[in-house]
Amino acid sequence: MIFKSYDSEIKTNYANKDDFFRYPADVMAEYNQCMEEGLDVEGYKAFFEEVAALPIGEEKTKKSDEIFAIVASAGLRADYPYNEPNSLQKIKELRDGYEIKGNMPDRTTLYKKLLGAWTGRACGCLLGKPVEGVRSNGLIPLLKATGNYPMHRYILRAELTEENCADYKYLLKNKAYADIVDGMPVDDDTNYVVLSQKIVEEYGRAFKPTDVASAWLKYQSVYSYFTAERVAYINFINCIEPPASAMYKNVCREWIGAQIRGDYFGYICPGDPEKAARMAYNDACISHVKNGIYGEMFVSAMLACAAVTDSIEAIILGGLSQIPKTSRLYESVMKILNDYKNGVSLDECYNYIHSAYDEHKSHGWCHTISNAMIVVAALLYGEGDFGKSICTAVGMAFDTDCNGATVGSVLGMRGGIDCIDDYWQKPINNKIHTSIFGVGTVNIAEMSEKTMEHIVLVQVCEYEK
Repeated sequence: MIFKSYDSEIKTNYANKDDFFRYPADVMAEYNQCMEEGLDVEGYKAFFEEVAALPIGEEKTKKSDEIFAIVASAGLRADYPYNEPNSLQKIKELRDGYEIKGNMPDRTTLYKKLLGAWTGRACGCLLGKPVEGVRSNGLIPLLKATGNYPMHRYILRAELTEENCADYKYLLKNKAYADIVDGMPVDDDTNYVVLSQKIVEEYGRAFKPTDVASAWLKYQSVYSYFTAERVAYINFINCIEPPASAMYKNVCREWIGAQIRGDYFGYICPGDPEKAARMAYNDACISHVKNGIYGEMFVSAMLACAAVTDSIEAIILGGLSQIPKTSRLYESVMKILNDYKNGVSLDECYNYIHSAYDEHKSHGWCHTISNAMIVVAALLYGEGDFGKSICTAVGMAFDTDCNGATVGSVLGMRGGIDCIDDYWQKPINNKIHTSIFGVGTVNIAEMSEKTMEHIVLVQVCEYEK
C-alpha cells in the first residue's frame, strides 16, 4: 500500500516481532491444542502442515487467518469424552461436591500463614528462575555437576564455572541466583500476586473481567506478559474484550499463564474455596479457556483450603472441588493423587508426566495440565516439607519457576512462615521487586498486612449484612 500524500509504502516486518505477535507462529501447536480440546479439525491436518511449512510473511499470515476461521467454527468431535465449559455457571454444575473441613485460624496464625504464602511463593520462584526453560536433559546434568542432585538447595552463581556454563546451550550466566540477588527479582509469577492485590484494592472483590483487562493496560507494558497473556493484551489494545480476548488468535489459551495468577484470591478467602475460585475465574477468562481457566481456579481454591487444613490430600481435593469433574485437568490430577496413594514412586510419576507431555515442545512444556500435575506431585511426594517440595517441583523440569512458586505458596500458607527455613528466606530479604508501574519494590510483611485488611474487611461487611 502507498500513501500518495507521503509517497511511502506500508510493509509489515515480521522478523522483528516475537511469536506472540503473530498468529500462529507455531501452527502445529494450534492443531495439537484443537485436537486436545476435542475440536473436529483432523480433516484439515494437511492444511495445517502446509501453512506450518511456509516462511513467516504475508502468505503465511493470510493462510493463518483461514486457520483461525476453521478453528473458530469447529464443533466438538462426537466421540470426545470430556465436558469442558467456559461459563462459570456450567463449571459449577459439573463440580464433584467435595467440601473442605477445617478450622479458621486465629488472627495471629492467619497473618503468619499469609506471610508464609507470600514468602514461599517468592522462594519457590527464585529456586526455579535460573533454569526456567532448561529441559530435563539439561537440568539433570547441571544439578549433578554442581552436587545438587536430587535437588536440595538453590543453584548458585558461584558454582557455575566457565566450563560448565559452556556445556549447556542454555544461557546460564546472566540469570538471577540466590547468592547474588537482594530480594525476589522481577518475575511475572510474583508480579501477578502484587497486581491482583491492586485489582482488589481498586475494584473490590466483585471485580469484573473487564476490570482486570483495564488494570493490565494501566499497570504494565506488553513485555511484562507472556504467551496467552501477551496475546490477550494485544487483543485489549485492538478493542477485543473478554471473553473474546481469550479466544481470538490465541494458540496459548490452555497454557499455564492463568494458573500462576490466582494466588491472591486464595489468600483473601481462607476456608472458602468457592469464593476464591469465583474471583480466579473472573481473572482467568480474559486470557484463557477451559483447562486454562480451571488451572487458576484450582490453585486459588487450594490456597483457600491450605489456610484451614494441614492435609495435603484435602487441599488438593478442595482445589479440584471447584473445577469440572468432567475435565482433563481433573482427571490428570486425580491420577497423580491415586497413583501416589497406590504406592507409585516419584520416579515413576516423573516418567508418566514426561510421557504424557513433551517438554521439548512449547505446547507441552507450558501447558496448564502438565505443570499442574507437577505441582500436585511435589505437594504429595514432598510430604509437607517446604524445601523438599519446592525442590521436587523444580527438579521435575517443565516450567520450573512457576511450579516452584505455586508449591511454595501452598505450603507457605499451610505451614505459615515458620515452616520456611532461614536458608530459603535469606535471599528474598522480605522484598519483591516488580515491574508494575508506580509500585516497584514491595515489602512482603507490608503486603501480608494489606492482605489481612482485605480479609478482615470482608468479614466485617458480611457480619453487618
